[in-house]
Amino acid sequence: MLTPVAGIRRELQRTVRGYITGDASPHGGITPAEDGWFGPDSVTWKIHASAAPMIGGVQSLLMQTLHPPTMSGVAQHSNYKDDPFGRLHRTAKFLGTTTYGSAEEAERMVKVIRKVHDRVVGETPAGEPYEANDPHNLAWVHCTEVDGFLRAYQRYGSERLTDAEADQYVAEMARVGEALGVIDAPRTVVELDARLKSYIPELKFDGQARETVRWILFPPNKPAAQAPYMIIVTAAINLLPSWGRRRLWLPPRIPIVSDAMVAPATKTFVGAMNWIMTPIEPSTDYVS
Repeated sequence: MLTPVAGIRRELQRTVRGYITGDASPHGGITPAEDGWFGPDSVTWKIHASAAPMIGGVQSLLMQTLHPPTMSGVAQHSNYKDDPFGRLHRTAKFLGTTTYGSAEEAERMVKVIRKVHDRVVGETPAGEPYEANDPHNLAWVHCTEVDGFLRAYQRYGSERLTDAEADQYVAEMARVGEALGVIDAPRTVVELDARLKSYIPELKFDGQARETVRWILFPPNKPAAQAPYMIIVTAAINLLPSWGRRRLWLPPRIPIVSDAMVAPATKTFVGAMNWIMTPIEPSTDYVS
């Protein structure tokens, strides 16, 4: 029989899993496989087991709005406003499968995504043709996500990675990016930063970007999710590189505010989420 605290935690686990993945079972119904692309000793498992990447995911979405081909693909081929959780659940399923699934499951998931991307073609508002499967566009999405997850873990995770571990994470995630079609995905933090900055001349904060950013900052959340989401989005803004903040017309980061207010609140939130999502152990959480 579960202790009262463990019973509450189990219900919270189910609620949070359902909210993020659409599946209340552990890992979104994915059984962790040691023969997958990474494995339990990987930095990827360490980072993705934390709640911190939730914040990095929002940061990466903000960055992605600045790239017209990427933003046009979302605006013209996605119903994120009407079905925001559908997109969240699909993204979580992809991330969970490629992280924890077997190599076969990961490869199958990548094939599904590439097939979906085949249909995402069109023109930006400026008349520039785009394809979701274009390696250049894929690289922007891949790099913003890896950068966001890594930044979030380094600032809000339970421990800071060494430089070697951070490079290892970037190198591990290159496998996912290249499976999707990215050419020469970055394998170090320095390469990742350089690749992101190489896109600066292409970035624009146009009308569709402004509309999407407003929606990201103020989505139609349920009342119970509004306070946690405010912590997440505020922390995500504080993760943005200075050049990204300028292009999103956001004020510069004020270290004293970030360090004294945003960081402590976010670390408390991440710690609470990590505690909620920790598997319940029979030896400590059950009573006879």
